[in-house]
Amino acid sequence: MSDSLDEERERIREQKKQELQQRLENGGELGENAATTAQAPSEPIAIDGQAHLDDVVSEHDVVLVDCYADWCGPCQMLEPTIEALAAETDAAVAKVDVDAHQRLAQQLGARGVPTLVLYAGGDPVERMVGVQDQGTLEGLIEQHS
Repeated sequence: MSDSLDEERERIREQKKQELQQRLENGGELGENAATTAQAPSEPIAIDGQAHLDDVVSEHDVVLVDCYADWCGPCQMLEPTIEALAAETDAAVAKVDVDAHQRLAQQLGARGVPTLVLYAGGDPVERMVGVQDQGTLEGLIEQHS
C-alpha cells in the first residue's frame, strides 16, 4: 500500500509542477494574487490517514469523501459514479477504506457504508449514507462550489 501511496504523491507532485510551469509560461503570477487551491485530480485520491485527508481538504475548495469497504456491494455499485465525479467535476474526490482506517471512518461519522461526506471551504457540509445517483451528487457539488 505504501508503494501506491508514494506513486499517488509523485503523480500529484508532477501534476502541480506541470501546472506551475504552464502558469509561468502563460504569464501567470506567483504570490498573493495566485490561486491558492489546487486543481482537482481526475481520479479518486486514496486517503492514508487523518493528516492526508486534512491536506486534501485544505488544498481543494470542494472535496467529496467516499467511506467504503471492498466487501460492500453498494460501495461497488457506487464506484463508477465516484470515478465519474472525479473525472467530470471540479471537486476533489477522496476514498477512505473503512477497514484500513477505522478510526478515521469513525471520525467522519461513517456508521454504515457507503458514507459520503462533502467538504466545502474546509468544513463538512453534507453527509449521506447509501448509494446516491450521479445527478444528486453533482448537484450538491455545484451547490457548494
